[in-house]
Amino acid sequence: MGLRTQGSTQGCESAAALSLVKGQSRPPGSARGCACAGLLQPVAYPVYVHQLTKVQARRIAIRAQLLDAARPPGLVPMVEQLTFLQLDPTAAIAPSADLVSWSRLGSSYQPPHLTHALEHDRTLFELNALVRPMGDLGLYLAGASDWPPYTKHRSWLDDNNSFRLDILKLLEDSGPLSSRDIPDTCVVPWPSTGWTKSRNVTQMLEFLMMRAEVAIVGRQGRERIWDLAERAYPANIEIPTVEEAGRRRDERRLTSLGIARARARAMPVEPISVGEAGEPAVVDGVKGEWRVDPARLTDDFTGRTALLSPFDRLIHDRTRALELFDFEFGIEMYKPAAQRRWGYFALPILHHDQLVGKLDAAADRKSGLLTVAAVHQDQPFSKTVTASVDHEIADLAGWLGLDVVRSD
Repeated sequence: MGLRTQGSTQGCESAAALSLVKGQSRPPGSARGCACAGLLQPVAYPVYVHQLTKVQARRIAIRAQLLDAARPPGLVPMVEQLTFLQLDPTAAIAPSADLVSWSRLGSSYQPPHLTHALEHDRTLFELNALVRPMGDLGLYLAGASDWPPYTKHRSWLDDNNSFRLDILKLLEDSGPLSSRDIPDTCVVPWPSTGWTKSRNVTQMLEFLMMRAEVAIVGRQGRERIWDLAERAYPANIEIPTVEEAGRRRDERRLTSLGIARARARAMPVEPISVGEAGEPAVVDGVKGEWRVDPARLTDDFTGRTALLSPFDRLIHDRTRALELFDFEFGIEMYKPAAQRRWGYFALPILHHDQLVGKLDAAADRKSGLLTVAAVHQDQPFSKTVTASVDHEIADLAGWLGLDVVRSD
């Protein structure tokens, strides 16, 4: 990977002439200042900035997301690298967590593997609609006792302290339980006119989950099963300070993304910014500075073709996808059918180091069919790309236990 320096030395010319080595803040053996006319003056040394092409940046992102030819050895190592799987109920083809796992692991992955890791092995945990590796639990328990951060929410929690204690006592005596097994003894109802209206038990359970007082220990269908956190989580979890947890979350996020911005707009579910994690980089033809995971700075790359979940982290940051991959995408399930460009649950198509199109398909398990409505080609596919995409569609259908029918 090419490197360039930015910044300048201040002090005598001899200090400026000393060579710098990547990873060193000052030349080996040099003093922390410069002796000029008998005075020790501070010296500011250049900051190394990695100079990347778009192709290099894309490959860094793809390798970090485990979408190159080298597939991960199993589900838990995969989640440890990706840092999380998003649990989204939309399943026009398959739930997002399962699609993400299939796109990395192939057809050897089956949804019961995820359930087993969560409910039996306890190598993964669910928190706030995300599945994370148990080794990261402490990073998300740091500061939990101070939750919620908003005055309105904290007032509701304080007003319903007796309700909170009722739930904790019931779980202690009779847990694990579903929300429908827990009586609503709230003093002040949750103030909402939306879908959370009159859902006081669910709202309190989610508050207590974020405060690390209760935890999700399983599911019956889509219904969550709750228990006391002290019974659900390992006893030896190391919980860092809030500041340290934030720094390590940034580092873990960069590890999973490969390349990202230090600061970015706020996003639901998970941030897309990484603070000062990693090392600075610039990408040819793209404005601004990036942060890059130095462990991914290698030219070794063998690509493959993959169909991605609409919620896949490779394309979740729409700005990054446009800047690095020249790929435009959006989830269209909430749009009227006539306004959709790519489909209700379109799957982005990755071919080697490029995002090349979208697959509009739907699974009908009653009829046993995976119906392909369209393969949207951002640029006309070569015969090789077409064959690779067709192979992935057939593999997806086989994994789902469906036959392919095409109307494209």
